[in-house]
Amino acid sequence: MLEPIEALLDRLCAVVPDYPEPGISFKDLTPVFADAEGLRRIVDALAAPFEGRFDAVAGMEARGFLLASAVAYATGTGLLTVRKGGKLPREVFCRDYELEYGTASLEIHQDALHPGARVLLIDDVLATGGTMEAAASLVEQAGGAVAGVAVVLELEALAGREKLAGREVVSLQRV
Repeated sequence: MLEPIEALLDRLCAVVPDYPEPGISFKDLTPVFADAEGLRRIVDALAAPFEGRFDAVAGMEARGFLLASAVAYATGTGLLTVRKGGKLPREVFCRDYELEYGTASLEIHQDALHPGARVLLIDDVLATGGTMEAAASLVEQAGGAVAGVAVVLELEALAGREKLAGREVVSLQRV
């Protein structure tokens, strides 16, 4: 019998207190990514609820790139990189948003999607929802449709799901 995904995450995820600033408990998924079985199980679990309902996968910089690349490969779909502001060389759509500990901006190339492309948004953690809300807005601005949102960890106390009302959100573990 397979270990439940929540137990796998509890076993492999490292928790770093007071990072990146005092009072924040950082959930470090890199040990999960380093574990072949853990990575495979997470990739499969992120994609499964949306099977057949997306044409591309969008990953948020930076850890979301790792997961989205693996999901895109596993499902035979395209990959869209949602970058931090100022990183892309061609014409971009840009969206500013708030983080749990600051502000930032995200960008995608204006020609990143075919009109009507169904995009699955993937990241490691859903915290305040600002990153995902901004990414969803960018996908729609580029002519795509958000097929859903999939994350490994959801920090329930930060209520990020509320910013994504009306969107299907799947989290592998809610903490």
